[in-house]
Amino acid sequence: MKITIDVDCTPEEARTFLGLPDVKPMQEVLMREVQDRTLAGLNAMDPETALKTWLPAGIQGFEQMQKIFWTQMASAMGAGGDGKK
Repeated sequence: MKITIDVDCTPEEARTFLGLPDVKPMQEVLMREVQDRTLAGLNAMDPETALKTWLPAGIQGFEQMQKIFWTQMASAMGAGGDGKK
């Protein structure tokens, strides 16, 4: 036996009938807060600030990598040249 019941109501009516809280005001406040924080973060990330923040560390890291590379190449060529002679 199969029984089907169709209920035609709005989400607000169903929420009230089931005793669920209305979270719409809380969602609006939360979304406003998320939007404010996102806009504040975007304003802080202008191109000049981003370059000042990232560039010094990037250049220093690149220079260190380059020094390591040249040191390894020099030691490899020195060892290879001594072994062949």
